[in-house]
Amino acid sequence: MTKTFEIAVISGDGIGPEITTATSKVLEILSDKYSFSFRFKEILAGDRALKETGHALPSNAIDEIKKCSCCLKAPIGETARYVVLPLRQELNLFANIRPAKTIPGIPSIHSGVDLVIVRENTEGLYKKIDDISKECAINVRMITKEATERIMTVACKMAKERRKKLTIVHKANVMISCVFFRNVCLEIAKNYSEIDINEIYVDNAAYQLVINPQQFDTLVTTNMFGDILSDEAAGVTGSLGILPSSNLGQDIAMFEPVHGAAFDIEGKGIANPTAILLSCSMMLDWLGEKYSISDAKQAAKDLENSILKIYEETNIRTPDLGGKNTTNDFIRELLSIF
Repeated sequence: MTKTFEIAVISGDGIGPEITTATSKVLEILSDKYSFSFRFKEILAGDRALKETGHALPSNAIDEIKKCSCCLKAPIGETARYVVLPLRQELNLFANIRPAKTIPGIPSIHSGVDLVIVRENTEGLYKKIDDISKECAINVRMITKEATERIMTVACKMAKERRKKLTIVHKANVMISCVFFRNVCLEIAKNYSEIDINEIYVDNAAYQLVINPQQFDTLVTTNMFGDILSDEAAGVTGSLGILPSSNLGQDIAMFEPVHGAAFDIEGKGIANPTAILLSCSMMLDWLGEKYSISDAKQAAKDLENSILKIYEETNIRTPDLGGKNTTNDFIRELLSIF
């Protein structure tokens, strides 16, 4: 029997609806080729949701997402604080996985970069323990043993499958919460003797990402540090418009491009769909693993390889990469490769 994946889709704001519409075409073609199908459920969230309902994240959104196999989310605009953080925290999506690697055909500062940032996704300074007055504002940085143990475990398992090298990123020379994070990570590291594990201060990590990113394989860090470093890694490897990400929980996951809503090009049909398509590749791989469907994992590889083939063998480029092609040009080329 053909497996049907029910995907909650948050089209978001700005270029979000354009790239999700384009992506749904690709997923439908893939489902025709392999032994699975998709059913898409639109979830209203973001700036448009606030305007139409008075809430950026309507009260039923979380429950509707939980009924689905996973969630595919496009960028959110000005209301991101009220959508992205609640989604990650209420769905307990504790691991944010952000790969960054150079792609032949896309100009970048360095070549041969292939790293992944494993970011704790539910606490730290983004826990929303805060207050503001006329005289000051505060944000409390929460780092717990449970959250640190589980993100380090995810990072170790990922490093084990990659090049067996893991870097713990912190600021333990200044922040007591980072001392705690580092110490808990090192305790978990004792269970993975086959992995080469080291540590680095976050400011030095930012510097090293610029001058010698090839030294890194898997990096594990706290919420805000991971947010900043992953955007820096995007700049090093070529463009924020090509980086995917996944937000993983125990039984649910959300996949999203790293870039923003890009209101300046909204409606022009020139948005780069690469990041959301690569996020879909991560989604297919996760679905294949969760439901033991090898076809989904193969589809994930085919999708990624087809995207790489466009950059390696054609001149199809959207304006963010110096080209003149449209979103639909890219999608048509991708479908022709399938």
